[in-house]
Amino acid sequence: MNLNQHPELLQKLAASYALGTLRGGARRRFETLAREHPAVRAAALLWQSHWAGLTELQAPEQPPAAVWTRIANLVQAERAALQHQSHQRARPAQAAPWWQRIGLWQGAAAMGAFATAAAVVVALQATGGLRDSSQQIASLQVELAERAAPQSTYVAVLRDEKAAAALLVTFDARDQQLQLQRVGGFEVPDDRSLQLWALPAGGKPRSLGVLADGRSQALPATPGEVQGVPMLAISLEPKGGVPSEGGPTGPVLFTGEWIQKSA
Repeated sequence: MNLNQHPELLQKLAASYALGTLRGGARRRFETLAREHPAVRAAALLWQSHWAGLTELQAPEQPPAAVWTRIANLVQAERAALQHQSHQRARPAQAAPWWQRIGLWQGAAAMGAFATAAAVVVALQATGGLRDSSQQIASLQVELAERAAPQSTYVAVLRDEKAAAALLVTFDARDQQLQLQRVGGFEVPDDRSLQLWALPAGGKPRSLGVLADGRSQALPATPGEVQGVPMLAISLEPKGGVPSEGGPTGPVLFTGEWIQKSA
């Protein structure tokens, strides 16, 4: 499932993950998605910052002595493991005969095939136990197609002057769309509109569209419109926005770095 197409579900999962109530296989699948999709990572970071603010309301508490003992034991065990690994690397390696290396390659290939089969079984179990093999194959084909397709390549969290998050923006290279998700509670006057701008380095601001009234929105965009742009901004403009050529005319309320997903 592409969580970018389900912003409400993304926010619920990110909130549960940051709070710690998302556990087991669901938590591991969310972490996998977070590694692959910058929008999921950004949502998790946002909710972690939200929950972290609640801790400021609590009085500090000194941890028990047993906690420090467990930490010391874990540190010692980690050091011992690292020393053992360094000793193993220091031993001179003896090249195995070529016929043994062939057997090793064959064994590695067999293990790779077994791991692939195991991954397929796990994926099938994660889908909830489909009733027959044809449904299982169809589900796997859809999942593999989604993984093979280009995903979001840019992400930005736009914040106000107090660093409070207001808007999550991602770019979907497959659909050539900007996905917008409001996370703040800013109220727009009836005679005004919020307008999204790209701020190229050394160039004039370029309009990317006017925000709608809903919590989520998709705006069409091409890769050329979002590449080479270090920052995004949102200004408060007259109803319906202003022409791109003139740039923002109202106050700039939110800004954020436009981060490209690493390969």
